[in-house]
Amino acid sequence: MGAVRKVCVIGAGTMGAGIAAQVANAGVPVLLLDIVPKEGSNRNAIAEGAVAKMLKADPAPFMSKAAAKLIETGNIDDDLGRVAECDWIVEAIIERLDIKQGLYEKLEKVRKPGTAVSSNTSTIPLAKLVEGRSDAFAADFMITHFFNPPRYMRLLERVTGPKTDRATAAKVADFGDRALGKRVVAAKDTPGFIANRIGTYWMLVAYNAASDLGLTVEEADAIGGRPMGVPKTGIFGLIDLVGIDLMPLLLKSLGSTLPEGDAFHAAVRPMPLVDRMIADGYTGRKGKGGFYRLNREAGKRKEAIDLATGDYRPVIKADVPRAALPQLVALPGKTGQFAWAVLGQLLAYAADLVGTIADDVVAIDDAMKLGYNWKYGPFELIDQLGPAAFAQRLADEGRPVPTILKTAGDRSFYRVEGGKRQYLGLDGAYHDVVRPEGVLLLEDVKLAAKPILKNGSAALWDIGDGVACFEFTSKMNALDGDTLKLLGQAIEHVGKGMKALVVYNEGSNFSAGANLGLALFAVNIAAWGEIEKLVAGGQQAYKALKYAPFPVVSAPSGLALGGGCEILLHSDAIQAHAESYIGLVECGVGLVPGWGGCGEYIDRWVKSGLLPKGPMPAVAKAFETISTATVAKSAAEAKELMFLRRDDAITMNRDRLLADAKAKALALVDGYQPPRPPEFRLPGPSGRVALAMAAEGFHKRGMATDYDMVVSDALAGVLTGGDTDLVDVVAEEQMLALERAAFLERVRDPRTVARVETMLETGKPLRN
Repeated sequence: MGAVRKVCVIGAGTMGAGIAAQVANAGVPVLLLDIVPKEGSNRNAIAEGAVAKMLKADPAPFMSKAAAKLIETGNIDDDLGRVAECDWIVEAIIERLDIKQGLYEKLEKVRKPGTAVSSNTSTIPLAKLVEGRSDAFAADFMITHFFNPPRYMRLLERVTGPKTDRATAAKVADFGDRALGKRVVAAKDTPGFIANRIGTYWMLVAYNAASDLGLTVEEADAIGGRPMGVPKTGIFGLIDLVGIDLMPLLLKSLGSTLPEGDAFHAAVRPMPLVDRMIADGYTGRKGKGGFYRLNREAGKRKEAIDLATGDYRPVIKADVPRAALPQLVALPGKTGQFAWAVLGQLLAYAADLVGTIADDVVAIDDAMKLGYNWKYGPFELIDQLGPAAFAQRLADEGRPVPTILKTAGDRSFYRVEGGKRQYLGLDGAYHDVVRPEGVLLLEDVKLAAKPILKNGSAALWDIGDGVACFEFTSKMNALDGDTLKLLGQAIEHVGKGMKALVVYNEGSNFSAGANLGLALFAVNIAAWGEIEKLVAGGQQAYKALKYAPFPVVSAPSGLALGGGCEILLHSDAIQAHAESYIGLVECGVGLVPGWGGCGEYIDRWVKSGLLPKGPMPAVAKAFETISTATVAKSAAEAKELMFLRRDDAITMNRDRLLADAKAKALALVDGYQPPRPPEFRLPGPSGRVALAMAAEGFHKRGMATDYDMVVSDALAGVLTGGDTDLVDVVAEEQMLALERAAFLERVRDPRTVARVETMLETGKPLRN
């Protein structure tokens, strides 16, 4: 079958360029082709321009600017023959069947036999795409539907035809999974596949219900957002995000291809407000605004549109009672009516499509969770409502009850049996939810086991083969005294007979750092002894982890900030998810790293071999990164910033992170010896002066505030070793003492308190 060693992407628009960037992020060379522009002498201008644009984009399609070097650019006229160098060709051109078929005719003449060819289409059936092509071409052809932006959206819908070769399809799916980090969901060759078919219908019925019931967009988003497990954007906020101008295109595309009698057709109606908004340039976030906008003439005031009049007005916060879904849809008035109008239609539609758009409920739930960032899939939502109660309400209203709901009866769509999660199939029997080979999830471990140790902030799990997993469990996985206490107990337990420890969790973020709320409470009651105890306790726990008699591998995903970053710095190795955002951010709230991060970060740079010898280069690097609270925006960038070492590994697929970390830990077991404590040679007072001069330059240019200068000087005092001499060796314990003293001095300053309060209230740093 062979591996995918090089990919060609044809079409350098937003999607094609984004797919090429993600292939490059995986370390695989890409050939990016587009048409020759009508004007100018540069025949590769379109593809080259796409790469240049992506290098400036935010959020960034590239995980590291270095990845862009893996993309070669060209044009279809001159370079199409080079597809013979590639193992997979991805077509991402305009959604016109005739143009796509014309391209495939050319590809058939130049590609090497067995090369996978796929289309990123979201609207054209596979059967139509391969009309007129040879059986050999059809055998290598499939649809691979990525979601925008391709770097960040984890869903990849794969559609195969009756002639598609299974081995070729499996090769592409495996590459999409392991290299590109996608969960590959098998969809059937039907209009809109899974996510867009259901997602477009969902937005349509929500828009209609909000209009019919006279709700504001804020009310609709408050009811149809978090209570239903939808991202905080809500429904109208999401339409703004994806682009209002896409709505008519999706409606037209699905309306022209869906079978007669599909519930979608009954939901489509004229949308004069949307037509007017598009005509006036209000196409969402990419335009002048959408259902929400920032009124710059009124000091960037956030405004919302009135669905009845089309006029903008200041946003009014909507209060929705906190209620479980059965209670939410039963609430009197507009709240309950809207919740049921959306869920009743949406979930019945999804239930009616099992077997038509996908083989089972798991594929549909996965597609909606990964493609639309829902917390729960449609069938998980039905389970919350109760399948029998849901079916009964549909019947009471004279609406058809989908077959699978009748099959379910009073049973749920998911259950746990024998420690395994199972789903209800169309055949009326339960089947195990099967994970791909090499996937280990803590959520599955929890179904079959109880924690070895547990308190309110952390837990320790046995994940097999003598490896334990330490999990943070508090809000945002913030670290507190209970976390540190259980960490100490975990180290003791693992040391008594287990082989290794992995630090990992399946929250959205690895850890946002120390619990600032608790720290602020202690400051407000002047409990300085408690704060000193927390700082010293953190240092002791992290050093116990570092010098434990067994290997420790940390496996971050999402934010790993402050104390969350420091636990990485104290680990023997790191297996990071590609989307890990790592940084020592304490200076942003007026503090310095207090749990050993300063010394460990300097030691990383010293041992990297990337800097000139001497006491100053590593200190200067650490000062530059920590004083500016720099956060790596990917695991690749974390390597460049030395939060990850060169031999630390990166996992592209979030689902594979724990298994990879466990394997890495086991590989370190034989002959394991704890590290030796570092000895620092630091520049002392002269180095502190040099760092102060560098900071003053930022201050004069308005890039650092007055209090930034105070905080950075405290940091400089720690990093340079305090009152030491160039010939002195600074021990690790001395570095920890300097950290503690600087932290405790800063935490007493009212200006730090103001920064912490602002961060907790707004989530944004105060520039005082």
